[in-house]
Amino acid sequence: MNSYEGILPILKPVGFTSHDVVAKSRGILKMKRIGHTGTLDPAVTGVLPLCLGRATRMVEYLQELPKEYEATLVLGLATDTEDMTGNVLERLERVSVTEAEVQEVLERFIGTISQVPPMYSALKQNGKRLYELAREGKVVERQPREVNIHELELLAMNPDPIHPKITFRTLCSKGTYIRTLCVDIGRALGVPAVMERLKRTMSAGFREEQCLTLEQLAEEVRNGTLPSRLIPVDQAVSHLPAHIVNEEKVKPALQGQRLSRSVVQPPAAQGETIRLYSPEQQFLGIFLVEESGAVAPVKVFLPE
Repeated sequence: MNSYEGILPILKPVGFTSHDVVAKSRGILKMKRIGHTGTLDPAVTGVLPLCLGRATRMVEYLQELPKEYEATLVLGLATDTEDMTGNVLERLERVSVTEAEVQEVLERFIGTISQVPPMYSALKQNGKRLYELAREGKVVERQPREVNIHELELLAMNPDPIHPKITFRTLCSKGTYIRTLCVDIGRALGVPAVMERLKRTMSAGFREEQCLTLEQLAEEVRNGTLPSRLIPVDQAVSHLPAHIVNEEKVKPALQGQRLSRSVVQPPAAQGETIRLYSPEQQFLGIFLVEESGAVAPVKVFLPE
């Protein structure tokens, strides 16, 4: 078995589940320890960062980071799945909407909004996934959830007099349902809406241009050049502040001992999660500055 380590951003093809991409990558890389950082529906394409080897321990940090999407919605249609794969529930003969109206509505969605998760989603209720209940013809009450829309930008508008299309880019928090956002944008415009297309253009700080296709991945492995394409574990969490520990405390840190805040430079704030390094820039792991002032290990990375 191989032992690659690091983050590998993959460009997920249409028709694959996120699990399919992991399974295919396990076969190409001949290694088992691979995790992904955020599920994409089979019809959705785009950035899917994979964590290889010990980098799987960073999944929880990468999942929390904002994600960017490009989506196209169709006005005047509604389906039971909120996308084009579902059964049509409503179809208007004509929709009249201006670009100015669309711009005004999009601006209303920037900030913290409340979403009701769609029935066709992987959320669990009483031990069963919502999409499983939906396939049985059941509709259950779902609690609204707050999500954050950091940016929402109109990219294009096709003012078709029957079913206009709106293409937008959004930067949003974990847990945002873009299908539901499309439906809610339509509702704010006074018409039904459905998502036609979705691509994730950024996840965990990684963009489309950094990604490999599965075919390119196989080629990199054959050529022996894959290690140069992997993002080191500590770079993947570069949103966490970097701090250095005194030389004499490197070994205790790697042994998982609590450290005094005084041995860490620059000084770290209480409650802060940090990346810790030796004076020689060896990555030691993720540490948490506790309320007591102690710097406690969260995930230690012993040198291999």
